[in-house]
Amino acid sequence: MNRTKIKRRVGKYEVGRTIGEGTFAKVKFARNSETGDSVAIKILDKDKVLKHKMAEQIKREIATMKLIRHPHVVQLYEVMGSKTKIFIVLEFVTGGELFDKIVNHGRMHEEEARKYFQQLIHTVDYCHSRGVYHRDLKPENLLLDASGDLKVSDFGLSALSQQVRDDGLLHTTCGTPNYVAPEVLNDRGYDGATADLWSCGVILFVLLAGYLPFDDSNLMNLYNKISAAEFTCPPWISFGAMKLITRILDPNPTTRIIVAEILEDEWFKKDYKPPVFDEIEDANLDDVEAVFKDSEEYHVTERREEKPTSMNAFELISMSQGLNLGNLFDEQGFKRETRFTSKCPANEIISKIEEAAKPLGFDVSKKNYKMRLQNLKAGRKGNLNVATEVFQVAPSLHMVEVRKAKGDTLEFHKFYKNLSTCLDKVVWKTEQDMEEKK
Repeated sequence: MNRTKIKRRVGKYEVGRTIGEGTFAKVKFARNSETGDSVAIKILDKDKVLKHKMAEQIKREIATMKLIRHPHVVQLYEVMGSKTKIFIVLEFVTGGELFDKIVNHGRMHEEEARKYFQQLIHTVDYCHSRGVYHRDLKPENLLLDASGDLKVSDFGLSALSQQVRDDGLLHTTCGTPNYVAPEVLNDRGYDGATADLWSCGVILFVLLAGYLPFDDSNLMNLYNKISAAEFTCPPWISFGAMKLITRILDPNPTTRIIVAEILEDEWFKKDYKPPVFDEIEDANLDDVEAVFKDSEEYHVTERREEKPTSMNAFELISMSQGLNLGNLFDEQGFKRETRFTSKCPANEIISKIEEAAKPLGFDVSKKNYKMRLQNLKAGRKGNLNVATEVFQVAPSLHMVEVRKAKGDTLEFHKFYKNLSTCLDKVVWKTEQDMEEKK
C-alpha cells in the first residue's frame, strides 16, 4: 500500500522526523538542501511565545547564542520566522546522550567521569561569563559528538520553558526536579549561575554513583531531601570527589562553591586540559530581529510537497544506527525510541498497535499513519505519551518507529515490553531470529 506523505521544506531545509518535544517547542531532523549537511530545527509557536511575553527574552538569548562558539555547546546556526512559527537551526549531534553510557554500562570510572565533568564546568563557566545561563541542566541536554566529547544542548534556550516575573528573577515552571537547586524549588527567585552549578553537582554524582543523589516517588519528600541536601555518597567514590560534590550540593546558594573554586580543586585539576578554540568576533544578528517582524518580506517560505512515503537506504541506516531491525526485543537499556520492521500492510500494523495499546490503559488518536498513545493514568512524570509512525521501506516492507513523547523513560520501557509481546506476529522475523527461538 502506498501512503502519501507531505514533504515539508522551510527555506533551504528539508524537514524530516521529530527527534524531541518540549513544552514550547518541537525538534525535527532536517537537511540543508544546498550543502547536504544534517541539522536539528527547533520549532516554536509564535503565538505561545508572544502570549507568555517571552519575545524580547528569546531575541536576547538567541542573539547571545549566535555569539557563542564553544566546542562543547551545540551550535546555533541561524534563526528564521514564518507567520506563525520560529525556526531555530542547530547543530545535529550524532553520539547519543551521555547518560545512555550509564544506562548501558553502569557507573563510570573516576577518570572518565572527571573528563566529562571538566568539559561541563568549562562550558558552563564560558557561557556564564557571557551572561548565558542554562537553568535546566539534566541528562537529556548532555549529548555526545562523534568523537565521544560532551555537547551541551539548549544552552541559553532553556528560557523557552521558564518565565521571568515582574521581580526580574527567574521562576521555574517545569524541569526535572531531581536536578533542580533548592532555591529554584522554593520559587522565591534564584541566580542562574549558582543554580546551574548545583545541577552540575547532581550530574557528577550520577556519573560516579550510577544513580541519583535525591530520589523519591513522593514529590514532597523529594523536595524536602533536596532542600536539606540529604544524600549519601557510596563507598566507591574517592574522598576528593566526595568533598567536591558536598561543596557543590550546598543547599545555601550564597555559600555554595563557585566555578573559580572548582577550578582550584585538587580532584578537579587532575589531567585538566581546557579546550583551545577560536572565539567568534561578531555574528550577523539581522535574522534575530527579522524573526519577530510581521512584514512578509522577512518570512521564510514553508512549502509542502506531496511525496509517497518511502525511505531510501541512507535514511534507513541513519535511523537505525547499531540496531538490528529484525529484532523487536532490544535490551540495550532504556531508550526513548525504538523501531521494528513488518511485512504486514500499514493499516493492519496500525490496527494491531491500537488493539495492543487500549488494554494497557492508553487512549489512541490517529492521523494518517501517525498515532499518539496517551496513558490515562498519570505516572512518575505525568501521563506517558507514546508517538508511533509507519514508514514504507519497500513495497511490502514497513518500518515502525515507537517513541516516547512525554513521561518517564522507565515507564516507556515497561510499556514497550508489553507492546512487543502483543505484536509478536506483526514483526518481521529474519531466519536468524527463527533459529534463535527454537
